[in-house]
Amino acid sequence: MVRFISMPHLEAVLRLLEDAYQQGHRVFIMGNGGSAATASHFALDLAKNTIMPSAPRLKAISLTDHVPLITAWSNDTAYEHIFAEQLANMIEPGDVVIGISASGNSPNVINAMKLTKQHRGFTIGLLGAKGGKLKDIVDAYVLAPRQNI
Repeated sequence: MVRFISMPHLEAVLRLLEDAYQQGHRVFIMGNGGSAATASHFALDLAKNTIMPSAPRLKAISLTDHVPLITAWSNDTAYEHIFAEQLANMIEPGDVVIGISASGNSPNVINAMKLTKQHRGFTIGLLGAKGGKLKDIVDAYVLAPRQNI
């Protein structure tokens, strides 16, 4: 069993984020439960803590922060659509979507990743355990190989 994060995988994730920044694309981040809080915090860090004088700003958006919209989609359709439906309004080719999932099997994150690919966006997984289904769907991922669920 691998006990450390793979540097080649981490470098692939960083390349996608750097390309998005350089080309002015947006980065959307999502997750459930504790991963939702991580997504919100990560978006804040990317948007605020990367600001440099005379440089463009990185456009990072958390899909976990709009509680009224999340509950409306959950109530009117199903919980597995809460992220894909938000992305459908905003995703453009070249944008990057990051899904955070300890299991790698969250249906709402998987649906959002599939929609992203349909719109020629790039996908990143921040995953736990063995990576689940998301490991085989995303363009790049970082796997924290320990199971803590």
